[in-house]
Parts: sequence; structure tokens; C-alpha cells
Amino acid sequence: MAAVGTWSFSLPAVEKMRYLIVQGQHSTDCVEQAMADIENDRETGRFVVGRGGYPNSEGLVECDAALMEGIAGRFGAVAALQGVGTPVRVARRVMEQSCHSLLVGEGALAFALEQGFTVEDNESMLAPETARAYQDFLEKKKSLSGHDTLGVSTSGAPFKSPGRVGDSPLPGCGLYADVMVGAATATGDGDKIMCHCPSFHAVQLMKQGLSPAEACQTVLSDIARRVGTEKLFEMGLVAMNMKGEVGAASSVKFPYTFWRNGRETVEQHVQLPTSLQTAGGSFE
Repeated sequence: MAAVGTWSFSLPAVEKMRYLIVQGQHSTDCVEQAMADIENDRETGRFVVGRGGYPNSEGLVECDAALMEGIAGRFGAVAALQGVGTPVRVARRVMEQSCHSLLVGEGALAFALEQGFTVEDNESMLAPETARAYQDFLEKKKSLSGHDTLGVSTSGAPFKSPGRVGDSPLPGCGLYADVMVGAATATGDGDKIMCHCPSFHAVQLMKQGLSPAEACQTVLSDIARRVGTEKLFEMGLVAMNMKGEVGAASSVKFPYTFWRNGRETVEQHVQLPTSLQTAGGSFE
């Protein structure tokens, strides 16, 4: 058993997963509980995750989240979901209770209500910091950069267009898992990431025998070759195989956290921008 999280703020989530796994809980339960704690914490909202996240251009917080177990058909996701501080819990209900795999917007909200979730007003979903940032956006047209997510959950790009869906809830893009091979997750500029299905690609490369680090490196190099090094966007990719080995590649400085069964503590790693081989040569 092992757990991995994107960006340094995932440390509490991975630590909780470690604790729950050691206690013998089911892996999906561990992911859901640990993710929900982060989603529902306004302090982590500034990292573009869950409650306290940045609103869209109309001032509304819309969240995306997904869960995938690696077994055929075991996937559930929600997107552009308003008023629920723990969207990953709704995503799990989609996986287990719906005949569909992905619900969005009003449909996701109606499903959440049917499943007994409490839907809150938008003010409850904002944090003081993100509310001030939205006012700056309105008054000064001051936008924000940065694309932090917690791999499978995000409140989306700050001040995005209403209804915008990023890569996080899309299988093969923000996440992918194969119970016989391993899993991968991507984070960064979701509008660009979704065009390349990097998580699926990384898992397929591991299926062919590459290590997680080699798989991530190959995926990033392939994207750089296709889009051109000067147009390479912000992306971090981390993969884990069934041996519990972890590797990453990134176009930016990319911290991630990791724990493997048998170790007492969660490790923190920093993946520096990867040296990429392209058709025209290489760059650092």
C-alpha cells in the first residue's frame, strides 16, 4: 500500500491516508476521507481546492473532483459543482450510486441533493482571501496565475468562465488508474493538460515496463516535442506502480509527498523542471 499527493500542501492528506491504511481501512475510504478534509478547509482553498477556493468570473465557487479505483467501470466525477464543500464525496456517490460516470453543473447539484448532501450558499464556500481577490479582479481587472490542485480535486482556475471544467475530473487527464499496473495524476494548466491525456499515457508506459520516473519523463518529453519547447505549459506529473515505486516529471518546480507501507513517515520530494529530449535536441 502506498499514497502520493501533489504539491506540498498535500502532506496532511497523505499523512491521514497513511494512518488510515495502517488501521486497515479500504483504500478508497482512505482517499475520500483524506481528500475531504483538505477540500473542506478554507485555509487550503487558496491552493485552488474546495471550500475557500477562488470563484469563477461571476463570483461563484465551482468545484471539480473525481475518484478512480483502477477496476473497469469504477470511476465517478463531478464538475462545476456549487455549494458542496466536499465534492470528492459526491464523486464517490456518482461512482457507486449513479449509472453515469460524470455529472456537471445543475445535474451534479441535483444528484448531491438526492444523495442527502447539504448544499450551502456561495458565501459559505468563499474564504476572506479569495473573496478579496475576486473584488480585485472586478475592480482592478487583476487576475491570478498558478494552477495548484490536489490531483483529483480543484475549485478550478481563478475567475474562470462559468461552467469551465479542467483536467482534474477527467479520466486519463487529471487521473488514471489500472489495478494491475498503477496510477498517475497530473496537475497544472488543466486546459492544456486535458489535450494530452498524460495520466493515461504514463500508466500505459508503466504497463510496457517503464518505471514511474521513466514514464513521466517520456510523457513530458512527448508533449514538449508536439507543442514545442517554447510553448510548454505548466504541468506536474507523478506516477506510482504496484510495487509502490514513485516517480515524477515536471515543467516547473513541483513538490509532492509520498508514503509507502513499511515506512514510518511521509516523505516530501521536489521535482525540478525536467531535462527534456525533443526532436530538435534537449533543454534544461
